[in-house]
Amino acid sequence: MIIVSESAKKRLNELLSSDTKNIYVRVGVESGGCSGLSYKLAFDNKKTEEDEVITDNDITLLINKKSVLYLAGTTLEFSDGLNGKGFVFNNPNANRTCGCGESFSL
Repeated sequence: MIIVSESAKKRLNELLSSDTKNIYVRVGVESGGCSGLSYKLAFDNKKTEEDEVITDNDITLLINKKSVLYLAGTTLEFSDGLNGKGFVFNNPNANRTCGCGESFSL
């Protein structure tokens, strides 16, 4: 479903270890952004009936059921190179992405 790279795993574990209340990584897609859809990444401490629970590379992800189809096959990575620092979604389903990489269209 979603692949968590080693770089993303390392950074997520750092963030989760400093957060005493949240144990899940919530990822999703919402309307917005310059290409029509944008990625969401947040931390949460509870799951809902609407969540799909996926574990990859020892990271537990919560994905709302509406976002699952948009994110199938996506790799979550973390970059701290010269082009900026942050989480990056490499989505094979995206036909077009914006320059910042935070939004896409199908």
